[in-house]
Amino acid sequence: MSTPNPVRPMTAGSTCGASSPGAPQHLWRLALIVGLPALALVLTTFLALRPAGVDGTTFLSAVWHAIVTPAFEAQAPASPAALSGRLVNYAWLPRLAMSALAGAGLSLAGVMFQQVLRNPLAEPLTLGVASGAFLALSAAAIWMPWLALAWRAGLALGGATLAVALVMALTWRSRFAPVPVILAGMVVNLYCSGLTIMLSMTHERALVGVFAWGAGSLVQNGWHDVFWLLPCVVVGAIAAALLLRPLTLFTLDDSSISQLGARVAWIRTIGLGVAVALSACIISVVGVIGFVGLAAPQLVRLAGARRLRDQLRWAPFVGGLMLILTDQIVQCLPLFDGATLPTGAAAALLGGPLLLWLLQRTRAGEVATADATPPARAHHAGWCLAFALAFGVGLMWLTLHSGRTLDGWQWATSDAWTTLWVWRVPRMVASAAAGVALALAGTLLQRISGNPMASPELLGVSGGAMLGVLIVTWTVAGPRATTLFGAAFMGAVVSLVVMLTLARKGGFSPTRVLLAGVAISGMAHSLVAIVSASGTANAFLLRSLMLGLTYVVGPGIAALTAVGALVGLLLTCLAARWLDLLPMGEATATAVGVNVKRARVWLWCLAAALSAVATLVVGPLSFVGLLAPHLARLAGFGKGRSQAVAAAVAGALLMIAADWLGRNLMFPQQLPAGVLAMLIGAPYLLWHLRRQVA
Repeated sequence: MSTPNPVRPMTAGSTCGASSPGAPQHLWRLALIVGLPALALVLTTFLALRPAGVDGTTFLSAVWHAIVTPAFEAQAPASPAALSGRLVNYAWLPRLAMSALAGAGLSLAGVMFQQVLRNPLAEPLTLGVASGAFLALSAAAIWMPWLALAWRAGLALGGATLAVALVMALTWRSRFAPVPVILAGMVVNLYCSGLTIMLSMTHERALVGVFAWGAGSLVQNGWHDVFWLLPCVVVGAIAAALLLRPLTLFTLDDSSISQLGARVAWIRTIGLGVAVALSACIISVVGVIGFVGLAAPQLVRLAGARRLRDQLRWAPFVGGLMLILTDQIVQCLPLFDGATLPTGAAAALLGGPLLLWLLQRTRAGEVATADATPPARAHHAGWCLAFALAFGVGLMWLTLHSGRTLDGWQWATSDAWTTLWVWRVPRMVASAAAGVALALAGTLLQRISGNPMASPELLGVSGGAMLGVLIVTWTVAGPRATTLFGAAFMGAVVSLVVMLTLARKGGFSPTRVLLAGVAISGMAHSLVAIVSASGTANAFLLRSLMLGLTYVVGPGIAALTAVGALVGLLLTCLAARWLDLLPMGEATATAVGVNVKRARVWLWCLAAALSAVATLVVGPLSFVGLLAPHLARLAGFGKGRSQAVAAAVAGALLMIAADWLGRNLMFPQQLPAGVLAMLIGAPYLLWHLRRQVA
């Protein structure tokens, strides 16, 4: 077990301890934080209203009359002044008020999450609260629409509570150390997102409005939602004020709090309950808006607000102004209008860089290294591989010859096979090759970094590949498969370089490398979501690639993916000596003649290329790269070459099975194989995280 770097934790000096005697000198910083967004708000307000034909005089008049009297109602309904006034009074002003309320409430919840968990990275999105609430609302919209309309806040609260309870159950052994909590929250977030994607594929019509709202939409058509959310935020603020004294005790450790006679479990539960309830109320109104609860508390701390009292006072103001500014900028973007571009996705772009910066300052609870979990007994390995190969042959035969049709389950006869093979063989080959590529990439990343939780999905490699594809689809009309692969490869390489550069300061600690990748992946997915909201033909192609739609794969893509996977397997086997020596440490590898720097560069590039190959077929949402190497290790394959080959077999079988299930489970609806594989692999990842946290 490695010892965490002696970085200052989130203690009294860094969160809510006593304010220093020189605290007044920091007031100018607080004024700057509030003043600059306010100035930018004034500038962007007129930019946002200009496309609607509202001049400054009409705008100010509408604001005044919205406060004192509904004067515009008395004017001629079709007059320009009346229309402009109603636009301001019933659309812009409620949206402005909703931005302020949502930003303030999320920031307040973020302060409470961070204080109770002693974790500066905690907020509704990183803890899985937002995705859990959205999943509950989506499920209710399908099966109980009447309940979704009448009790959406209660449904959101139930989903959010279950999500945060799962995160707490997974990390209580580590005493809620920052990194295990965030990792568990991110995995719960991805799993709930995967389930939501599956619901969107199977019940697209029922969830059209839900997903337009759920990405973080602040569009308003009146004051009803504002008046509903206002008392919720006020009650949350009052509850936070009442909990000020007990929450301040969390500047101490749990044993010290217990010695003072306070009940740690009760205080933590009540504090989490208030924060979760406040977050759920906001999500039920405006959808998922990420990272505002992370950014605002950190900014006020940097400005000098050290005491919890000051943070609870200033963070809501800063968070409200941040979200207002973000929403106004969104409405000014030339490629979108305010209704189509989700403000939540735009706000999430703020969180990635901040998470990367906080990573350098956060004390991390470490995760066991790859060698901490010994492989199974070696003499079982041969039998496991033989069984896997035999099972694979049977699975491929089943995949090619069986399936559901309009007449029910059918077994392909020789006559039908002449027609079906054109459709089934390419998608099976592409799925298997993508599984091989992901498994090999995961094996390489885990052995190079010494991190058992490293994978293309969690290290941001797949997200970077998707970002490269985004750039090409946005700039090139009708890109070819080779062009998409080149763009995905370059995006994966760039994301790896950025991740390693940022993690270098922490000595390439496995947990720091992992969190850097998570932040990069989050930024990439947010940017992809923003571009996908444009509604263009390229955006449709991008959404298809994000989901990993193997049922549109043709012979060309299948052949390219298969060649890439086979070449990657060959190169991985040739690099077996590096894979065996690098996990032993840089000193040992250098002593036996390995150029560690060159070996790592080549292996990183190989992992990036393999990730790019797979991303084009199954998208960035899959845990095959994490699961397959662990299955190989549990089967007894501990050496580099043998683990790579066994992981490749496991990855191919997993993706073939996921593709077959996606083809038949909801026939004629096709489900994405990558998302199905993620739903299969995420429970194992959660179990493994619970075992390995320190």
